[in-house]
Amino acid sequence: MEFFARAKAVRLRSHHDKYLVADEDEEHVTQDRDGTSRGVRWTVERVDSVPHVLRLRSCYGRYLTASNEPFLLGVTGKKVSQTLPARLDSSLEWEPLREGSQVKLKTRYGNYLRSNGGLPPWRNSVTHDVPHRTSTQDWILWDVDVVEILPQPARVPNQPVSASSAVSSSSASSSRSSNLESSDSFSGPLHKVEGRSIYFTVADDNGNVDDSVEWPRVTFIGTSVPELTQKLKEKTKLDDIIVCTRNPLNQHLIPLYLHLPPNNTTMRLVVVDGNSKAAKRFSI
Repeated sequence: MEFFARAKAVRLRSHHDKYLVADEDEEHVTQDRDGTSRGVRWTVERVDSVPHVLRLRSCYGRYLTASNEPFLLGVTGKKVSQTLPARLDSSLEWEPLREGSQVKLKTRYGNYLRSNGGLPPWRNSVTHDVPHRTSTQDWILWDVDVVEILPQPARVPNQPVSASSAVSSSSASSSRSSNLESSDSFSGPLHKVEGRSIYFTVADDNGNVDDSVEWPRVTFIGTSVPELTQKLKEKTKLDDIIVCTRNPLNQHLIPLYLHLPPNNTTMRLVVVDGNSKAAKRFSI
């Protein structure tokens, strides 16, 4: 619960680098890359009877709900929607479980809030499920951006304050003021994972890639191409690779040898097997 300890409102960013969005129809929940729309803001409500559980309320006043209705017939994932039931039951309750710098949101039924990728109708959909394939394990992980925090509890009037406490309080207050001046805006989240998002795919022998599927994502800190190459070797299980970008005009592959762009710019990169035909063309 530490990510939500003092959170009044949050944004949730999925493994696909898309935000959890409450649709304008006040019913559906999807994913979108635009983190500035009003639909990405979720108000955090505590459940008094269960301290480690919370509810998430959309900008339309409706709750993020784990339904019992299958998303598609014959598959395990179930629909996640916005609802406003007369009685606040367990279908509205989510238990945050920390996973490194991210969280999993567990339903009271043991499923997890899951962001789906791939082809329609899966693309940009949100379900609750237990992933059974290794390739989808990260789809239940979410980054939490706190966009508004709860105010500090007021001090009891006439309560004596020691000199050391006063100095500490003044310092903390000053720090909070500088950090929270923009707490109502989306421009300065209080919790943000460092590094850039890098989407990657492995090209076939001729250097072709499939843009119709969702590419995996890694978070990478720094600008070193050799370090990134090593990380992508671990992800792809390939021993000899060349990391490439694509020419935006003709989509031709261009090997990266120097540094990545500054400012943590999101990138889409292509991994080429060093023994492929495409790799041999780079040396011609």
